[in-house]
Amino acid sequence: MSDQQACGLKQVATVFVPVADQERALRFYVDALGFEKRVDFVYGGGVRWVEVAPPGSTFALALVPPGEGQLAPSNVTRCAFVTDDADATHALLRAAGARVDLIVGRSGSSRPGLLSTTVAIADPQPAQFCFCDPDGNRFLAVEPPS
Repeated sequence: MSDQQACGLKQVATVFVPVADQERALRFYVDALGFEKRVDFVYGGGVRWVEVAPPGSTFALALVPPGEGQLAPSNVTRCAFVTDDADATHALLRAAGARVDLIVGRSGSSRPGLLSTTVAIADPQPAQFCFCDPDGNRFLAVEPPS
């Protein structure tokens, strides 16, 4: 068995994002962030499954409703997005009404931690910032080094 096929898993497909209101979340991701709605159907006795993704992305976010009696949005960052221009994306997200870090973190500055917002990360590299959806789910936007 080759190392690449050791367990049969090939790629990341979907990241689950818990949301209290799928319609509100769908509007945010499609209208404010410019994502595509890729999937929207009902299964299992009335459970709605919605997936969104940046245009051209190979992975998607599943906007999942409260399940098993509890909703658990989190300010812990569990997903990162790539951007060609962190400053421009930061400005666009702010203009669209998204909650974003005050500044883009880079050498000579700091940003809140990914797993704990009470921690400050000094001199983050490359340029990066966090933003939140309406449920408080936190994401990282990163501009890869050129």
